[in-house]
Amino acid sequence: MVRILSDSDIASLLELEDVLSVVAGAFEHQREGAVERPERPHYPIGTGIDTDTPGEPTGTGLCMPAYIHGSPYAATKLVTVCPENAERELPTVNAQVSLVDVETGQPVAYLAGTKITSARTGCIGGLAARELAPDEPIDLGVIGAGTQARWQTRAIDAATELESIRVYSPSDSRKQCATDLEDELGVPAEPVSNPRDAVDGATVVVTTTTSTEPVFPGETLSPGALVIAVGAYSPEMRELDDETIARADRIFADVPEEAIETGDLSGHAELEVIEFGDVLAGDSGREEADEILVFSSVGSAVLDAATAEYVYERGVHKDVGTVVSL
Repeated sequence: MVRILSDSDIASLLELEDVLSVVAGAFEHQREGAVERPERPHYPIGTGIDTDTPGEPTGTGLCMPAYIHGSPYAATKLVTVCPENAERELPTVNAQVSLVDVETGQPVAYLAGTKITSARTGCIGGLAARELAPDEPIDLGVIGAGTQARWQTRAIDAATELESIRVYSPSDSRKQCATDLEDELGVPAEPVSNPRDAVDGATVVVTTTTSTEPVFPGETLSPGALVIAVGAYSPEMRELDDETIARADRIFADVPEEAIETGDLSGHAELEVIEFGDVLAGDSGREEADEILVFSSVGSAVLDAATAEYVYERGVHKDVGTVVSL
């Protein structure tokens, strides 16, 4: 029998405070090497669909398997990234997760994975802000106004004391995003008309775009700022300019060997990138209040596996979802 958990089921089961702890634990397992995390292929999808531009893809597909040693389940997440979905009022990132019993190989659950992806990615930012921000309360600048902009802000609010929010996006979506965040979190949120106004004076800056070129000028960063970049996951994608990297005293990443290949960091072969698991273990972190730090997140299927297991077990306990025979 297989439990199917829909998007609304997932929403009813997710608690951000819990997910912060789940993601932190997954980072610990990853740091210790107690995981199986094969390379994740990503490939263009939709090529040939549009007759006007038959050589152009509509998006990217990714396959992300993982297993945490000792877990009763192995997870595989299938992801699509479709940048034009914002115009369709659909999430840019969509996903599904399968869980199988590791003793029998039998499927035990299929989960709508979009909110799992959003929550675990948001919690990466929340943990980074908790561990690496210069002080609290936090003045947050957000570049991007989509689904992940909201989840990053929610998780940072759950993990820290959040004082104010400024949101920039080149579209009017920044206005609705700021309104939604202020209504939901009770924190003053302001839409701003250019990226400088979002970044100037911010203690934490989050970039949540699918851009292929820098989204704010690094010269605008204030001393002590923490930059959390979650958008770029391939060599073609880039959110940070050379000035940001040059001004950074240290750079951290959830998966350093993959982060260094993204457009944000690939032109800087000399960089030392510190694994974020070392920060959570207390072996690294902020040393001076005025240091500028950069955290580059590409995501890890290990975090998806841990979050999916948490959601599935809560679903079983609360008898949420639909149980079917395949």
